[in-house]
This record gives sequence, C-alpha cells and structure tokens, in this order.
Amino acid sequence: MSAIDSAGTYQLGNRTVRRLGYGAMQLAGPGVFGPPRDPDAARAVLRDAVARGVNHIDTSDFYGPHVTNRLIREALHPYPDGLVIVTKIGARRDGTGAWLPATSAQELRQAVHDNLRNLGLDVLEVVNLRSMLDVFGPAEGSLEAQVTALAEMREEGLIRHIGLSNVTMKQVEDARRIIPIACVQNMYNLVHRNDDAMIDALARDGIAYVPFFPLGGMSPLQSDALSAVAAELDATPMQVAIAWLLQRSPNTLLIPGTSSRAHLRENVKAAELVLSEKVLAKLERI
Repeated sequence: MSAIDSAGTYQLGNRTVRRLGYGAMQLAGPGVFGPPRDPDAARAVLRDAVARGVNHIDTSDFYGPHVTNRLIREALHPYPDGLVIVTKIGARRDGTGAWLPATSAQELRQAVHDNLRNLGLDVLEVVNLRSMLDVFGPAEGSLEAQVTALAEMREEGLIRHIGLSNVTMKQVEDARRIIPIACVQNMYNLVHRNDDAMIDALARDGIAYVPFFPLGGMSPLQSDALSAVAAELDATPMQVAIAWLLQRSPNTLLIPGTSSRAHLRENVKAAELVLSEKVLAKLERI
C-alpha cells in the first residue's frame, strides 16, 4: 500500500478520490502570475504526482492566468482514468497580477470555456465558485446569481458538479437550496481553524471539505510546538501539519502544492504518519 492509499478515499461529486491530492497553484510564476522559471520541471512534478497515486488535482485558469491549466494539459493529456481535475472560477487577473472579481454570468461562462479549452476537456468534473465579496476571506452576501449561473451550465452539460470557495456556512446552505454542493474549499490549517463547525456539519452530510493553504500559504506555519512534535516523529513540521489535517475529519481532502519533486515526495510520505492522542493534544494547544 502506498502512502497516499493509506490516507484513505472520499467522495468528490460522484467520483472517489484519494484524500491526499495536489494543488497546482505554485506551478505558475512568482505571485501565481506568469510562467514558471522552469516549465519542464513543473510538468515533471505533475507527472510525478500522478505516478505516486494522486488522482485529485486542484487548479484554476486564473493561476497565471492560463499557465497551470496549460501545464496540466501538456504534462498529463490524455488524462489517465480516475484522475479528477477540479477548477475554480469567479476571479480574474489584471496586467499587474492583481486579483479582481469576475462574477457576472457572462464572465463565469467565459471562465468555464477557458478552462475547458486550456485543459483539453469536454466537461469539467468539479467547478468551485470562488466568492470575491472579500478577497482576503469569507464575507456574508448573496451568491445566488452566481450559483444559478453555474447551475444552468451544469444543465447544459459543461459542468458535472459544483463547489464553493471562500464562503460562509450560510452561503453554503443557501447554495444547497439551488443545487447540490460537492465540496467547500476554504482556508484552514492547524493554526487557522475558523471552519471547525463547518467541517463537522459538512461531514455529517457527506460533503468534502478541501482546505487551501494547508501548510500556511505564503507564510508557512511556524510553531515551536509543531517543530518539537516533528522532531519526536522524525518528520518535518509540514508533514505533521498534513497528517493532522488527514486525521482532523474523514471528509477533508488535501491539496498541498509545490513546484519541487522533493517536496512532493515529502508531502506524499506524510500520509503514513499516525498522530497519537498525546501528540494531537500537544498540537491542539498551538
């Protein structure tokens, strides 16, 4: 059994995926803008991820923009059976790389077609609607018009399943009155735990929760307690952070990203870590 297999599986839409996936965001250039310094290395990471058992890749056409989707297509198309590619829409980049809302029905439709073209797909398995009511975190407000636009594209056969990103529990509940929701993707990790109640509620309904920035994002998790636990387990702090998330709830699907094959191997190996109750208690105090 591989490390990824030992982490188990969960439903994402009507597909079963391994709980340790891969996030493609870091394959773009600095600031998730422009091309990578070494496109061949980026494609090698993608191939290595799939070779190691990853069958859930998270991406977006506004990474780059267009960069990560094209790299995925170049590296992996025709896609292996069982590979689930999840994308995200609702934002765009300007010429300086700023993140701007792109949430009109026309913009969302264009984004779906851009993703289809750049990924080389006829239908998108899962599309996450990224709320841009606040770029820096969830903010209350209606997403009804955007969710309805995605529901219409689902009826047309362009999308199979719909997810939400950067949202509140009320927005999840409101969206579920319009369309089934396959997953929620919010910021969550050992330190940023505002979604504890949401994760548990989604688990009860069999809905996947996909934490982005599971390792802290642009500011990696820093903690003496985390480092001490990692030293005890002969692991890296990031491996412990991944293992903690895998044990947090069975509906968590992880998408740690990296542009390094060495870091990819470390992330995959983290699925083998089992944290004892004593270790979990130490981590809870962070």
